Amino acid sequence: MFGDTKAFSGFSVDDTEAAKAFYGDTLGIRVTEDHGLLTLHIAGDRDILVYPKPTHVPATFTILNFPVGDIDKAVDELTGRGVRMIQYDGFEQDERGIMRAGGPPIAWFTDPAGNILSVLQD
Repeated sequence: MFGDTKAFSGFSVDDTEAAKAFYGDTLGIRVTEDHGLLTLHIAGDRDILVYPKPTHVPATFTILNFPVGDIDKAVDELTGRGVRMIQYDGFEQDERGIMRAGGPPIAWFTDPAGNILSVLQD
């Protein structure tokens, strides 16, 4: 039934202007705005809707994963842009926030609304 549709994902934020600056300027994603809604245009022609929600509660799971060729370089670039990596209790992460055991190296961070994102070694 939906095999040929162009489905898309979406998530909420509490401040679309902060989200637009973070995703557009900090992460370098092309962002458009229409009727108070943001669209993230990520690689592979995958659009993601970002919508304002006055009662927004940050997701407690990773909403977006960004595969990268060099996780150390990606973490350095993100922290250089003011992004803080999350240190989780019970996870074996290095001092930079990168977990290297149990799968591909991965590091987590949040957007201004508190939603969890990650970079992981491709």
